[in-house]
Amino acid sequence: MSEFIHLHNHSHYSLQDGACTVGDIVDAAKKYNMQSVALTDHGVMYGAAEFYKKATKAGIKPIIGMEAYIVRKGNRFERGEANESNGKKGKKNYSHLILLAKNKEGYKNLSKLSTLGHTEGFYYKPRIDWELLEKYNEGLICTSACVGGAVSRTR
Repeated sequence: MSEFIHLHNHSHYSLQDGACTVGDIVDAAKKYNMQSVALTDHGVMYGAAEFYKKATKAGIKPIIGMEAYIVRKGNRFERGEANESNGKKGKKNYSHLILLAKNKEGYKNLSKLSTLGHTEGFYYKPRIDWELLEKYNEGLICTSACVGGAVSRTR
């Protein structure tokens, strides 16, 4: 078994960012003898059940996660130009953050964050804010995402 595990993967459920299917991710993990692999689609968990079933069937431990959109300034309820970074149109007022469920409580909190991102924070993207993350952080592992991540940018 390989000791390397991919913890940041997007499937076709990450609209305009992922091209491979959940099956492709599982097949690649199997091909390279990985004992585990994560699914971290952008702001959604649409593929979680499919991923869990296919990975466990292939003998691979599934790590369910999400690449969250987290509001940089203000909160999830703010909309419009006031929400734009530095008052300039076209600037994104969100960063990316990888959230991984490490247990059942983490999965519940991840589901809650995804839901609230859509029902309370949706503004072009399903956004959460630091208040929600503080409230629903139990059982979650948080990592940097990418160059557009919260760790590499200032709030």
